[in-house]
This record gives sequence, C-alpha cells and structure tokens, in this order.
Amino acid sequence: MTEIRHLSEAPTGRRPLAPGAGIGAHRHDTHQIVYACRGMLSVTTGAGTWVAPASRAIWIPAGTVHEHRAHGDTDLRLVGLTDNPLGLDRPAVLAVGPLLRELIIAYTTDDGAGGGGDHGGERGRLWAVLLDQLRRAPEQPLHLPTAQDPRLAAVCAILHRDPADGRTLAQLAGQVGTSDRTLARLCRRELGMSFPQWRTQLRLHHALLLLADGAPVTTVAHRCGWASASAFIDVFRRAFGYTPGRAFTL
Repeated sequence: MTEIRHLSEAPTGRRPLAPGAGIGAHRHDTHQIVYACRGMLSVTTGAGTWVAPASRAIWIPAGTVHEHRAHGDTDLRLVGLTDNPLGLDRPAVLAVGPLLRELIIAYTTDDGAGGGGDHGGERGRLWAVLLDQLRRAPEQPLHLPTAQDPRLAAVCAILHRDPADGRTLAQLAGQVGTSDRTLARLCRRELGMSFPQWRTQLRLHHALLLLADGAPVTTVAHRCGWASASAFIDVFRRAFGYTPGRAFTL
C-alpha cells in the first residue's frame, strides 16, 4: 500500500515540475489552491481527476487525499488557506482571470508564508484582494469522475485507453456483458452526467494532456475522436472560452 503523507499545513510557494513529474498521495489539515501558471496540472483523488491549464486553478479542501501530476514544463504555484472562502468541501476547478493570476503569482513568489501566516502590511493587502478574487472565481466543469461499478468502470477503462473509440453505449455494453440501459443509469448515478457528456469530458481531458505535450491541434483532434480539427476547436472553445492553440500561451 502506498504511504499517504500527512502535512499539518498546506504549503504556500512555487514548485517547478518537469513533464511527467508529480507529488505522491498526501493530505493536509488546511485548504489549498494549486495553480500552474505554465504547463498544466492534474489532481487525482478517489473521486476522480481534475485538470487545470493556465486559465484554471484547483481547489483542494482540507483532509482530501490527492496526487499532483505535471503535463508539460510546469510552474506550480501553491496557496495554503486556513479558512474556506469558497465554502466548498470537495475539489473544484476555478476560472483564473488576469488579476487573480497575477495575485497568485505575486503571493507565491515570496515563499514561506501560508494562508495562516503573517498578513500584515503590503502582504496582508495582497492577501485580502486574492481572497476577494477567489470568492468571485466561477467554478468550471473540468472534473472527470471515477466509476465504482465494475461494469461501468470497464467501459470507462476502454475509453481511457482509446478516447477515439466511437462505439455506441450499446456496443460497449455488449463487450462488458451488460445493457446500455444499465450503463446509462450507472452513468447518471455514479458520474453525475450522461454517457455522451462523460465521453466529451474524457476527450477534453485527454486533449489537454496532448496539447500540454506539444501535440498539434489536428493530431489531438484525431486521437481524441473528433471528426475534424474544426469540430474539436468548436467544442474546446465552448468548454474553455478560447481555442486549443491558446491553451498554454495565456
């Protein structure tokens, strides 16, 4: 069994990560915002995976066992918080606008002061504005939940291995020995969304990973199951608000 490290406080500061590098399973007694101002970060818990390019940050509530993984050359910024300004008791992806981005970068450039540290003077004013911007940051649907039922988990594993697999739910159900109605019901109950919605989330998740590794947009579209680059760009823009070509240049 992998040992889970326990930290009394979530660290604050900057941590560069090479492509593919990660931080193993751990938890801390305080909350944390993780943000990659360059590259992309994924955070995995028992409930699924959250992904965040440079326009997103990930909220990790206290006590959550989680792992980090870098995709591309990643400049990871960590902000520890003793209070919960978001009122969320589960991980979430938050939109990061230009002001919040600069606040996180400025605050984490001075390592060693966490959310419960000395917040007097200039640093205190910076912290107050950062918290205000966090409260205003809208949540984004970039969560890829994990299935628990063995039948649904088997179908999810098939599509994780090949996101471009275009078989229908009925065809996939036949492969794992169940019915499409059963899988559709399990999707709603365990994943909180329909099968087509989950498959789109999966494809966007894989697309982000490929883009972070420098794959061309056309290649990403093909490997993730879109019929054309234009179809992929359209779905990506509607999900993130910008085109795939801008995903790691913000």
